[in-house]
Amino acid sequence: MSLAFASPAAQSSSLAGVTRAELARALHQCGVPEREIGMRTGQLWHWIYHRGARNFSDMRNVAKPLLARLAERHTLARPEIVAEQVSADGTRKWLLRFAPAHPGDRGAEVEAVYIPESDRGTLCVSSQVGCTLNCTFCHTGTQPLARNLTAAEIVGQALVARDRLGDFPGGVAPTDGLVPSGEGVRAVSNVVFMGMGEPLYNFDNVRDAIAVLTDGDGLSLSKRRITVSTSGVVPEMPRLGDECGTMLAVSLHATNNPLRDRLVPLNKKYPIETLLQACRDYPGASNARRITFEYVMLKGVNDSPAEAKALVRLLAGLPAKINLIPFNPWPGSPYECSDWEAIERFSDIVFSAGYASPVRTPRGRDILAACGQLKSQTEKLRARARMMLEESLAVGLD
Repeated sequence: MSLAFASPAAQSSSLAGVTRAELARALHQCGVPEREIGMRTGQLWHWIYHRGARNFSDMRNVAKPLLARLAERHTLARPEIVAEQVSADGTRKWLLRFAPAHPGDRGAEVEAVYIPESDRGTLCVSSQVGCTLNCTFCHTGTQPLARNLTAAEIVGQALVARDRLGDFPGGVAPTDGLVPSGEGVRAVSNVVFMGMGEPLYNFDNVRDAIAVLTDGDGLSLSKRRITVSTSGVVPEMPRLGDECGTMLAVSLHATNNPLRDRLVPLNKKYPIETLLQACRDYPGASNARRITFEYVMLKGVNDSPAEAKALVRLLAGLPAKINLIPFNPWPGSPYECSDWEAIERFSDIVFSAGYASPVRTPRGRDILAACGQLKSQTEKLRARARMMLEESLAVGLD
């Protein structure tokens, strides 16, 4: 199922998604006395992030003259929903467009994905528009990097999801029965930085976004329910542990440098030995806070019993969980997904060595929302439209 949304008119800068410091700065610019900045920041923070306010007029305990001044300069607009798709398995994918950065800019676009389960709902957010890593099995990674997302644009993805899922007080959940419900169950309970881009190449904005997401007076997500996935940007990994305290996931996918050089070209800069040492030194890593190693299953490439045994030896002594990911095919890919028997055999070897080795159930394949597929169909359709336009123009010139 797919829904389209009309584009809103150009608007002033939005305060939805900003940090406390940015909110305080906006209040200062509106003439709020210094002695009131802290109180007013707390009030607005509550309304924006706890209540999910969409209009300043909703803020009933804030002075009306101040609200009027804020409304002259700012909005509470979220990223524009260009399209929404709902998979047969309940996975939801949003194509989001951010406000133009300058005149003539049509606005950057990314995709965010929501995956519901019986006891949780996981939101997969993007941190960059495009990617620089060129991992050969990842279609998302074939799209060139346009720019980093701001912290507000990252948080904006979570606000859109909570709006659409009725996760704010008084919100209305979808009626399709595909969203977790029940006492104490939040529609968005977990966030993973596994969408478009390499989060650690946008560290400062990712860090600031995590601070907003985990603030106890607002969205109030637990740091243990936020996972940041990296392909191995080793220099930033200690900062992630020290400054963010989130769970860590590492896109490994190979047990030796020659193969990982081919699958994950970043490995040429930070080889496996260097990456694993950074994992051993990761602040807070323990059996209670295990590092997840992501391993995409590629037929005839990295799925043999010998590779499984090599993986066990490689991770010896690390507090680790191995997440086996069936490859999600895309047009033109040089790879195929491993046979199910090979995946089970691989998982059994890893599990027998004492490591949790769940096989990630592919979700949202029918709407290209699965791992490595983000924005691939959108770009494909746009390329086809451009080609048709060029052909029609060429015919007209003949």
